[in-house]
Amino acid sequence: MRNVFLIGAGRSSSYLINYLLEHAKEGDWTLTVADVSIQNAKEKIKGHPAGRAIEFDMHNDALLSGEVSRADLVISMLPAHMHLPVALECVKQKKNLVTASYVTKEMHDLDSEARQNDIIILNECGLDPGIDHMSAMKVIHELQEKGARLNFFKSFTGGLVAPESNDNPWGYKFSWNPRNVILAGQGTAKYIEDGQYKYIPYSRLFSNAESFLVEGHGSFDGYANRDSLAYRKIYGLNSIPTLLRGTLRQQGFCKKWNVFVQLGLTDDGYQIEDSEHLTYKSFVEAFLPKSVKGKTVRERVAAFMQMNVTDPILDDIEWTGIFSDSPIRMKNASPAQILQQLLEEKWKLKESDKDLIVMQHLFGYTLNSKNYVHTSSLVVKGENSVYTGMAKTVGLPVAIAARCILKGEIKLNGIQVPVLQEIYQPVLRELSKYGIVFKEQTKELI
Repeated sequence: MRNVFLIGAGRSSSYLINYLLEHAKEGDWTLTVADVSIQNAKEKIKGHPAGRAIEFDMHNDALLSGEVSRADLVISMLPAHMHLPVALECVKQKKNLVTASYVTKEMHDLDSEARQNDIIILNECGLDPGIDHMSAMKVIHELQEKGARLNFFKSFTGGLVAPESNDNPWGYKFSWNPRNVILAGQGTAKYIEDGQYKYIPYSRLFSNAESFLVEGHGSFDGYANRDSLAYRKIYGLNSIPTLLRGTLRQQGFCKKWNVFVQLGLTDDGYQIEDSEHLTYKSFVEAFLPKSVKGKTVRERVAAFMQMNVTDPILDDIEWTGIFSDSPIRMKNASPAQILQQLLEEKWKLKESDKDLIVMQHLFGYTLNSKNYVHTSSLVVKGENSVYTGMAKTVGLPVAIAARCILKGEIKLNGIQVPVLQEIYQPVLRELSKYGIVFKEQTKELI
């Protein structure tokens, strides 16, 4: 009997674990779920006879080595920066690995050794990155087979809250790692538009958001991801004039978030002195120049942002509690950590809340001297705060890809992302059984 070793039983693991346990008998495998909280791992397994829960410490090298040696395939659902030690151990012991995270330079450097050892390290196999790659490449390959010339490709994804659970003025709740939400977009966004390179520094990112209409679901804010240019090579679109990848939020979100960015409250690069004795109000005051006038912190923030003090955006900023006299009680915290602590309470999914995943690709192409736009859209709603749309769209493709590797349907080796037919065809086919299906629409441009 084979063994699948899963490290990390967090927010995105519920569907992943269920899927692997459901197919354990058929696939003749057991599933070991390792987590820093053994109680959390046990709750996810639910007493299934093919499941085994263990307490796991990533700093325990002997434990990692021992569990990898028992495994036929490893899945890492750890935070992105923790994948490398797992990958190194998998390469050393010649074990296949699947993750949902972006390929880093350090991970890419393992390609040659992974190929020599005839193992696959499959990354970017979740939602975004993951399903976005697979669904986009399916359409791109189909268009190329028809002889079409691609003129532009735009792709946007958002992890949002379902309308019936949208009960706060921001239209947002955490369905994945809150830290990643707070730090999203940092750096400089790079893309190509009409053959020209474009750059948006972080300081302007959220004031440059575009509006995107998703049929049947309304309009959303879309802001550019950090590096769209790299995907020209990944998608085989080196000569495409326009390529842009981005993130979706509810309409109006970006203007509000921009206030936090301009104040400096999303910075994670240093610690605030004496942060445990500050209030949120005094925390904000520390970022306002002395020259900014006003009787209240709201008035001074309005002056700093050159906004009217009655602007509804400031109502929503104040709703978070950032202007309050509540104590922070967080020692040696960065501005981003302080903001995250506040928003984790305000943007928490209630037990019965449902989240919403929205993804949309736009392909502009020319075929037989006519111009077309093909729209490919995905909307997935979660069931509750555990079985979320995010967990479904991140966890299921990882689990399905793992199963395909174990069954021998995916025979590739080296560092891979799911842009090849051998990977995306079986995964998309299986995802469709779980309601993860794109709505396709083509319109001719007159």
